[in-house]
Amino acid sequence: MEKTVKIGLLGCGTVGGGVIIVLNENKEEIAKKAGCNIEIKTVLVRDKTKLKPEITKYNIGCTDNLDDILNDPEIDIVVELIGRVHPAKEYIEAAINHGKSVVTANKDVLADYGKSLFNLAAEKKVDFQFEGAVGGGIPIIRPLRACLAANKISSIMGIINGTTNYMLTKMSEEGLSYAQALAEAQAKGYAESDPTADVEGIDAARKIAVLASLAFNTALTLKDVHVEGIDNIEACDIEYARDLGYVVKLLGIAKNDPENGITANVYPVMLPKSHPLASVNDVYNAIYVNGDAVGDAMFLGRGAGRLPTASAVCGDIIDTVRNLNNHACGRISGNLFEKKKMCPPEKEMAPCYFRLLVTDRPGVLAAIASTFAAQQMSIASVIQKNVMENGMAELVIITNKVSKLSIDLSLRTLQVLPVVKDVCSVLRVEDPNLP
Repeated sequence: MEKTVKIGLLGCGTVGGGVIIVLNENKEEIAKKAGCNIEIKTVLVRDKTKLKPEITKYNIGCTDNLDDILNDPEIDIVVELIGRVHPAKEYIEAAINHGKSVVTANKDVLADYGKSLFNLAAEKKVDFQFEGAVGGGIPIIRPLRACLAANKISSIMGIINGTTNYMLTKMSEEGLSYAQALAEAQAKGYAESDPTADVEGIDAARKIAVLASLAFNTALTLKDVHVEGIDNIEACDIEYARDLGYVVKLLGIAKNDPENGITANVYPVMLPKSHPLASVNDVYNAIYVNGDAVGDAMFLGRGAGRLPTASAVCGDIIDTVRNLNNHACGRISGNLFEKKKMCPPEKEMAPCYFRLLVTDRPGVLAAIASTFAAQQMSIASVIQKNVMENGMAELVIITNKVSKLSIDLSLRTLQVLPVVKDVCSVLRVEDPNLP
């Protein structure tokens, strides 16, 4: 094949190095599928004296000046893999303004600036692709933008952080404490030395903001997502969930209620063991979509890692090359054409699990039930657990569907109720069998 499309790669870290490997090791196969050769011409690096092995092995040019890539007329595609919001956002804008199509895996930029970048790419008639931003090697962005485009999607929920899924799996299967599970995840390289973004749900929140925006055709940002992490989950919560027929997962959940608006949340959830997401363990990710035409569909795979994410990035590169060859760049827009309201907390409904430390004496349950009744909350089940020698006991309560506002108001009362020593845990329950 005589024609070659040349790429400027911004960053040669874990994923960037993986992209170099995949494009070179599978070069002939990729050329046949793309319709022409694909070559990384220049890599932007911080220090040209400290080149990664991938750059030297394949004899790729490098620069520490972005302008060398932006002003090179031979480079048609810029692949941004430097991570974080800044200066990545500015680099992406600069590339688009120079008429170059962009491929990125940067969920941070998309969660905050997705709509403006979609609009800029449409204005400049270039591609802006980002399959690797959510779910690593799992195809989910393109299905939402193309394969499922005929659907009205009512909900999208998923396990979209491999670190926390690994930790919860270990806590469930081996009875590890939160601290033990975190230490093991760090030892195996699944968690960073500072795991805040993972365990507090921030990473998943950025991803669900991107997914919900595409699913519901409206612009959501990180600020629109209610976020809770797994750092308050104890081994006994997982044990009690198992006894009740549930598993605990950190989920990103977005729902589109035509009447009340959109909800977007990341929090630990009790799922029935029969739910397809309940059996997704270790570092695997899975995304579960409901559309009016397709029904339920689930996408499963490795949600992170060098080569899985590089696979998604290279898929975007191939698709962009095809569009370039057919003069069809920009054929799939951002589709954020609606302005939808967010659901108010008094309308956002879900069952809830409470674990309370209470005094073990008559009348306790009546006092708690009265607190719930004052907020229009009905109890689906209650179990007394772990009666202690000091006259205390644990109560495990699952309610029927209750509003987020009612949960917040009831917690204020429970925390000052004389018979309640501590509100140990509060988890949402995703169970269609609870009214």
